[in-house]
Amino acid sequence: MRSLRTGLSLASLLSGVAMLGALLVTAPATHAADAPLRDLADAKGKVMGTAVTGSKLTGTYGEIAAREFNAMTPGNAMKWGSVEPTRGSFNWAEADQIVAFAEAHGQQVRGHTLVWHSQNPSWLTNGTWTAAQLSQLMNDHIALEVGRYKGRLATWDVVNEPFNEDGTYRQTLWYNGLGADYIAQALTAARAADPAAKLYINDYNVEGVGAKSTALYNLVKSLKERGVPIDGVGLQAHLILGQVPSTLQQNIQRFADLGVDVAITELDIRMQLPSDSAKLTQQAADYKAVVGACVAVARCVGVTVWGFTDSDSWIPDTFPGQGAATPYDENYAPKPAYHAIAEALGGTTSEPPTGACTATYSVTSQWNSGFTGQVRIACSGAALSSWKAGWTYGAGQQITQAWNATCAQTGTAVSCSNASYNGTVPDGGSVTLGFNASWSGSNPVPVVTLG
Repeated sequence: MRSLRTGLSLASLLSGVAMLGALLVTAPATHAADAPLRDLADAKGKVMGTAVTGSKLTGTYGEIAAREFNAMTPGNAMKWGSVEPTRGSFNWAEADQIVAFAEAHGQQVRGHTLVWHSQNPSWLTNGTWTAAQLSQLMNDHIALEVGRYKGRLATWDVVNEPFNEDGTYRQTLWYNGLGADYIAQALTAARAADPAAKLYINDYNVEGVGAKSTALYNLVKSLKERGVPIDGVGLQAHLILGQVPSTLQQNIQRFADLGVDVAITELDIRMQLPSDSAKLTQQAADYKAVVGACVAVARCVGVTVWGFTDSDSWIPDTFPGQGAATPYDENYAPKPAYHAIAEALGGTTSEPPTGACTATYSVTSQWNSGFTGQVRIACSGAALSSWKAGWTYGAGQQITQAWNATCAQTGTAVSCSNASYNGTVPDGGSVTLGFNASWSGSNPVPVVTLG
């Protein structure tokens, strides 16, 4: 956290003192509190899931994960390299933790993933195996992992990312060692290990109709015709701002017409940083389009976001200069994308009356090198489930310390969002954040916006 800092100069002490009275600023209209996303999804008969990191399932992260989602996908905890880093030596701790958390909160779990070209243990990828040995290794791994959670997981991504962009098979340990039929073998082994779990093939850049998605379509059609167990197709949906495929719903429908379920399994929508209101508005429209396409097709079982907060997103590390891809910002404040998802799931779009929630900025004390200030957020005729207050300083003030909020200052721009314990502002209630700051020269009162 980088604290906010503000200031008044000694030269303008008298004028600064004159400004100590509070300035009331009416915040722009904000969304009324919807039901949690999981409740909206339940009402539609859909899954609203998120990928999670087990070690973070406490505090605000855990609260949001439990409140908003009815399904969880372990982001990394069930991948082969995580569960068997050394041959014959297993680490199930994080996977077990996520499954237990989900069960405690009435959530289903999507197992991810059993057979993939990436994140495998080095002993496996660096080994020299005959086809028979490789086949046995794969069968044993599936039997062990799926068997461990038999009856507890709703779904498995059995095979992940088998295709190249042109629709040819990806050259992997599995394809090169066993041929294309490794996919049928993996699905058959998974069915034997847990007959009740839904079995999926999962891939990216298959959201719209194209060469890669058609290859996946033809594979699924062939597997169905051969009687190989295949229950669903996962469309990852790692998308770029403004680039939701126009054929998304059509593509979902054509897979559904094969007699399989479809899930959006890893949705995020990245943008070039920094984000701004125009980008966030476009992102909201994109999220609404994706979720809406799923809602429109009966056999689209639901949507999982690949992490719900920007602080837990893989995007910045993988795509330098890009990010802000999830429905919540790094301070756990819901972005327009969150409300767009709620709307696509049938949530309300009502907004509180203008002036229903306001922000009051005041300087409560000052001295020759600094001052103490506060912002009071109050609601009358509406309520907030989270809040963010922002303002821009005009005279070089710098926040040095803040409390009752998570605050950051970049240049002259200050942004504060609620702490884990004071995000809710009920109708007729208020919360106050405070800060110490330095000042020099003058201390004009800024205009505060509330979001």
